[in-house]
Amino acid sequence: MLEQSVIQNYIAILQEELVPATGCTEPIAIAYCAAKLRELLGCMPERIEAALSGNIIKNVKSVVVPNTNGRKGIRPAIAAGMVAGDSSKELQVISELMEHEQALITDFLDKVHIDITCSASNCKLDIDLTAYAGKHQARVRITNHHTNVVHLSKDGNVLLEMPIVEASEEKLTDKSCLNVENIIRFADTVTLEPIRSLLERQIECNSAISEEGLTGKWGAQIGRILLDDYPNDVKQAAKAYAAAGSDARMSGCEMPVVILSGSGNQGITACMPVVVYAKHIGASHEQLLRALIVSDLITVHQKSGIGRLSAYCGAISAGVGAGAGICYLLGGGFSAVAHTVVNAVAILSGTICDGAKPSCAAKIAAAVDAGILGYQMYLHHKEFRSGEGIVADSVDDTIANVGLLAQDGMRQTDRTILRIMQDEKCV
Repeated sequence: MLEQSVIQNYIAILQEELVPATGCTEPIAIAYCAAKLRELLGCMPERIEAALSGNIIKNVKSVVVPNTNGRKGIRPAIAAGMVAGDSSKELQVISELMEHEQALITDFLDKVHIDITCSASNCKLDIDLTAYAGKHQARVRITNHHTNVVHLSKDGNVLLEMPIVEASEEKLTDKSCLNVENIIRFADTVTLEPIRSLLERQIECNSAISEEGLTGKWGAQIGRILLDDYPNDVKQAAKAYAAAGSDARMSGCEMPVVILSGSGNQGITACMPVVVYAKHIGASHEQLLRALIVSDLITVHQKSGIGRLSAYCGAISAGVGAGAGICYLLGGGFSAVAHTVVNAVAILSGTICDGAKPSCAAKIAAAVDAGILGYQMYLHHKEFRSGEGIVADSVDDTIANVGLLAQDGMRQTDRTILRIMQDEKCV
C-alpha cells in the first residue's frame, strides 16, 4: 500500500498540472503578464519594454495567438493582454475577447511601441514587462512557470518581490516522490473522486479540440492526413487524434485545452491516444480514467527532470506517457509499463524543440508512434538494455538520464536554436 502522504502528493500534482488554457501557454503567459501590468498601471501605456528569456521567445515566434485575427508572436500577445485580458482567468486570460476588442488590438499595435529584448536570465521561463504612461511606470515579472508572478512595482514602489530561483518547479508540489512503480500502484488503488473531474475535463476539452483539428483546416492537417490514409488502424487513429489537437491549437483555435507540465500539446498527447484505445477495446470509463492517470503522471515524471521549457521536445515525454497509459489500459502492470517506457525513451530522446508551431503536430505523431512501439516491443519480448545509449539499469534511472540529457547535454543546443531563430528575425 502507498503511504497516505504519497497519495496526497500525487493528487496534488494532478491538481496543479491539469489546468485549462486557451492558446499556446507561452504567448498566453505573456498576455497574462500584460493584463496584470495594465491593471497595475491603471491605464493604457504609451510604451512597453519586454525582456524575455530565450525559450519564451522561441516558443512564441511562430504560433498564432487566439482571438487576434491570426496574428503570431510576442507583440500580439502583449497587445491582447493589454487591451482586453482578464488576469483572474489566468491561462484563459484572452479566451473571451469580443469582436470590437479584437479591432482594438490593431489600434494598440499601431500606436504603442513595444521594445523586445532577449534577457540574460538563467530562468528558462522569464517574462519581464515594463509599461510607461506619462510620468507613470509599472513592472510585472513572471518566472519558472506560467503564472508565477515574482515582481510587481509601480512608480518606484515595490509591491511584490520574490527571490529569483532557477527552479522550474518553484512553489509546486515536490515531484521527487514520483516513480513508475508507485504511479502504477496509485492508478490501481486511488479513490477517483478527488481527481475525477480533472481527468474528465481533460478528456472533454482535449477530445473537442482534436475533433476540431480533424474537421477544420488547421495547420498542416497532420491528424487529418493520418486518419484519411489509415482509416481503420487504431494505432494511426491514436496518432491522428493527438496530432489534430495540436494542428488546431498551434494555428490559433480558441477552444480550451487541459494542459500538462505547462503545455497544451503535452496535455493533448498524453490524453488522446489513451482515449482512442479505450474506445477501440470498449474499456469502461473507470479503466480509461486510471490509464489516463498513468499517462499523465509518467509524463510529469519525465518532465520534472527536463524542465518546463527546454531544447528537448516535450511531446516526446507525453508520447512515452501515452504508450505507458495504453499498455496499462491493455492489462500491463509495472513490468510491462517499465519496459514500454524504457523502450520508447530510447527511440526518440533528443528530438529538439525549436518552438511552438504547426510542425509540433508531426512531432506529436512521431512521439505517440514511439510510445506504442515501445509497448509492441515488450509484447514481442524485445527490449533495449542497460548500457545501450542512455538506457540505465532501471526505468527511473533511465528517466533521470533523460533529464540530464535535456538539462546539461542540450544546453548549447538551446542556444544554437535561439541564435538561428534570432537570425530569422524571430521577434
